[in-house]
Amino acid sequence: MRKYLFSGAVISSVFGAIGVVRATIAGPRDWRLILMWIAWAASLAIAIGTVADESKRAELTE
Repeated sequence: MRKYLFSGAVISSVFGAIGVVRATIAGPRDWRLILMWIAWAASLAIAIGTVADESKRAELTE
């Protein structure tokens, strides 16, 4: 679990969520907001997948 929490990609995605939440609260609710949430979810999934792949590769090389 620690490898996910301290990963730069995951931390960056969490900070990106702050911007999306602020836009949700302040901005108009239209199709762009949905795309922002989809893009954030995709970036989070990619970050988690990258961390999992890196840890699997590290286990194989040991």
